[in-house]
Formats: sequence, C-alpha cells, structure tokens
Amino acid sequence: ITVLQIVKESQQQHGLRHGDFQRYRGYCSRRLRRLRKTLNFKMGNRHKFTGKKVTEEILSDNRYLLLILMDAERAWSYAMQLKQEANTEPRKRFHLLSRLRKAVKHAEELERLCESNRVDAKTKLEAQAYMAYLTGMLRFEHQEWKAAMEAFNKCKTIYEKLANAFTEEQAVLYNQRVEEISPNIRYCAYNIGDQSAMNELMQMRLRSGGTEGLLAEKLEALITQTRAKQAATMSEVEWRGRTVPVKIDKVRIFLLGLADNEAAIAQAENEETKERLFESLLSECRDAIQAVREDLKPDQKQREHSLENDSGKVSNIQYLHSYLTYIKLSTAIKRNESMAKSLQKALLQQQRSEEDGKRTPRPQDLIRLYDIILQNLVELTQLPGLEEDKNFQKEIGLKTLVYKAYRCFFIAQSYVLVKKWSEALVLYERVLKYAREVQSGAGAYSNSLKELPDVQDLITQVNAEKYSLQAAAILDANDTHETESPSQVKDGKPLSERFETFCLDPSLVSKQVSLVHFPPGFQPIPCKPLFFDLALNHVAFPPLEDKVEQKAKSGLTGYIKGIFGFKS
Repeated sequence: ITVLQIVKESQQQHGLRHGDFQRYRGYCSRRLRRLRKTLNFKMGNRHKFTGKKVTEEILSDNRYLLLILMDAERAWSYAMQLKQEANTEPRKRFHLLSRLRKAVKHAEELERLCESNRVDAKTKLEAQAYMAYLTGMLRFEHQEWKAAMEAFNKCKTIYEKLANAFTEEQAVLYNQRVEEISPNIRYCAYNIGDQSAMNELMQMRLRSGGTEGLLAEKLEALITQTRAKQAATMSEVEWRGRTVPVKIDKVRIFLLGLADNEAAIAQAENEETKERLFESLLSECRDAIQAVREDLKPDQKQREHSLENDSGKVSNIQYLHSYLTYIKLSTAIKRNESMAKSLQKALLQQQRSEEDGKRTPRPQDLIRLYDIILQNLVELTQLPGLEEDKNFQKEIGLKTLVYKAYRCFFIAQSYVLVKKWSEALVLYERVLKYAREVQSGAGAYSNSLKELPDVQDLITQVNAEKYSLQAAAILDANDTHETESPSQVKDGKPLSERFETFCLDPSLVSKQVSLVHFPPGFQPIPCKPLFFDLALNHVAFPPLEDKVEQKAKSGLTGYIKGIFGFKS
C-alpha cells in the first residue's frame, strides 16, 4: 500500500483541509468499522469484547494493514484535536501525549508487519518513514529535541530517497512532506544550540507568510522571544530628525522586526504571499499602536498640554504614536499600490480573460483602490507633530498629485468604455496637468518619489490614448450621422403590417413578440339596407275561385240532406 498517499487523500477529503481534526477522527472510526465488517475481523459482539491482533499469517489482504494505519491516524487526529483545545484547557495536554503515544504504538506495529516477505520494499520504506514521523512528533511535544531531530531526519531521508526513485508526479507528495518537516528540524537544531537555525526559521516563516501546523505557535513564540531579547538593548528610535525614547516592549519588538518584514515583502514570489505578509505586518502595527494608546490614556491631562512653550513640539509618546501611524498608513498605501499593479496587468490581458470566461477586471476597481490611497495620504498630513514640517507636507502633496493623476486616468478609461468621448478627453487633459505639476515640483524630492509609479510613462500613455480616443470619436460620429437603413428601423408595427418590408427585429425570437394588434380596433362598415316592397300595390293576381273547394255547410240541415242523399 502507498501509506503517504492514502493518508494525505483521506486527510484532505475529510476535514483537514479546514483544520477539522474531529471530523477526520470520525471518518477514521467509520472506516475502521467498515474494514472490520468486510474482513470479518470483529472484536467480539455487542455483549463481549474479544481482542484480535493482525499477524503476518493473515496478510494475504492488504486491507489488514489499513486497519493498523487507520488506528494510528485516529489516535493522531485525536491528539491534534486536543492540541487545539489545550490552548484554553491546559489539562488536556496530558491526554494529548497519551494519544500520541498510542499513535506511535500503532505505527510500530505497522512497521513490524511490513517486515514480512509478503510486503513490497516501497511499502516497507513508507511504513518506516511514517513511524519516524509520528515518533518525531511525540518527542517534539515532550521537548526532547535531539531525539525528535533524529526521528525527523530519518523520515526526511526516506522520503527524499523515495522522491528520487519515482516519477515527478509521484515525487510531489514526498517532497511536500519533506517541506513540512524541515521547519521542525531547524527548530530542534535551534533548541539544541544551533544559532544559525533561527535565521532560517524566520526566512521560512516570512516566505510562506506565516506557519501552520505543529510548529506554528512554538515558532511565533520563539521569534517573539528572540526579538524581545534584542529589544532589551533598544531604547530609542529616530524619525525625521527627532529621537524618541521607546519604553513599550511590544513597540520595540515590532520596530525590530519591521526591516525583516519589509525585506520579505520585497522578495515575495507571488501576489498571494505578498498580500499575506502585508496583512501580517499591518496586524502587528495595529497591536503596537494599541499598546501606545493604552499608555496615552492615563496621561490625558498631559496630552491636552502636549505642546511645549518653547519649541512647539508634541510629547514623545504622542510623536511615537504618529510614527507608528505613519508606518501603518504607508504600509496600507504600498499594499493598495501592489494590488493596483496586479489589476493593471490583468487589464492588459483583458481579451484573453474574456475568452477564458473569467471575470474581467474593470477600471472602476482601480479607481476604488486609488480613492483609498488618497484618503490615507490625507490622514498622513493630519498626523500630530508634523503639521509644521514643510518638507513632509510638500512630499505628501506631490504623492497626492501622482495618485490623483492615476485615479483620473482610470476614470477617463471608464468613460471611454461607455463612449463618452468629451468627458474622457477632459479627464486626460487633467491627468497631464497633474503630471506636469509633479515634474515641476519634484526636483528636491526625487528620492522620496522613486518608489511611486513613473509619471513620464503615464504622460506617454495618455498621449497615445488621446489620439486613439479622437479617432474613435470621429468614427462614432460618422456612424451616428449615417441614415439608418430600413432594415435597422424599428417603428413598432406588428409583423402582420410589415410583410412587404424586411426588418431585423430581435423581438421576434423573444417571449413578447408583436405579431398582430390584439384586440383589434374598430373599423367602419356599411349598415344593413332597409327593404320596401313597392311593386305589390300594382300587381293583379289571377282569380282562383274555381280551384278552391267550397266548404261544406255545417249544422242539422246539412246532416239530414246528407242522409237522404240530397246534394246541393
């Protein structure tokens, strides 16, 4: 059996994709029940438990090995579930260690059974690596760093050999497990005494945008502890020519890690990693600002009189708060600018995205990002202690013009899409106005504007867009002045009244097709004529007395005459 593949597929399909260890443990229990029922390997009945062990003699079916593997996975998933719960209930740590020991016991049994001649060499190696992995995790929790490091190294060596022995598709799974345990190995090495391992751990954390799994909490605590030791020697920070003492430990730790975080963002391999690092840095910055605010609260009276009579400067704690706020707003601007660049690249590939059926980014998305950037710049100009800093205000003003130019450009792009040529042309002229103002005032501030988008590239692009806009406007005007052909005129007549005229009417294939007027309208018709028989008064009819029989006389006289044969 392929131990690692079975374990990974089961974990990803039954809860571990979202860190739900309880769901995975339930799956392991259900699968064990199904296997025992299928193999007729039941542990007694409902009234009595009868223990059975898997032996080498019954290994004709590899599902017996799955029984042991699922037992180990169930114990391991329960241990990981308890690890999550132990954050709030420390007593559960003892149960956690007990479950890990149980998992290692099942893994040892699996390794022993795989030594049989009925098992192939690949399964034997995978069983050894699986047992070494669980052993390393148990020793890691016991903080037996040397034993844990030896077990993890053994596991890493086996998986690396397996990765080299098979195809690239099969090697992907083994290499992923090697990457998972590498931070654990470096952490053990650090605790043994290897100081160089700390830098490697921090680089791993920064490259991935944060850690997950067994090492996450320990590594975060270790990095915080290391920075705290370095922070003990940090007593002040200098910003814009003013030195401010730093007495809050959380602020010291944040400022020490600021350069590392910024370097990691600059070296990020993709946008997703960069976004995670930006979020992590902003979260740490917000925590540091909150710590400064809590220190400011009991000093309310001092803050009301924070301006010194002789120099006009704000207090040190207020200036430190302004510095941290500046870092937060600057980081938010960089993050939004990074998102804007990725959206601009997507706009250039718009045609291909439409063919793929994916959602195409629009200029309105960029407009929203630049609105947020401009709002952040407004907040920067209002920071306490920097109102009288002319250079700072001038620098922020130039940055505002740059982002206003880009915002104006994408507003013009959105007007082009709806064929509002005159509005777009006016906005393009406004972009050129902003760009020229930046170029004219950027002489002494060229260093601070290096990180911003290049205004000259924007001017070149706007000039090209203006020419294409004028051409499109002329073509559109010619189209509108042309007489519309009868085939494109829709006069509202129903189909029954325009059989003689060809007309492209899309409504004929819709549900509201107009075929006839219904109900029909009233139409004038002639009245029914009156008949007068005038000839009847001038007609003489022939006599008909000879053809009409006379009526026999009735009464007694007629009856008597009839008896005696008298006839009239």
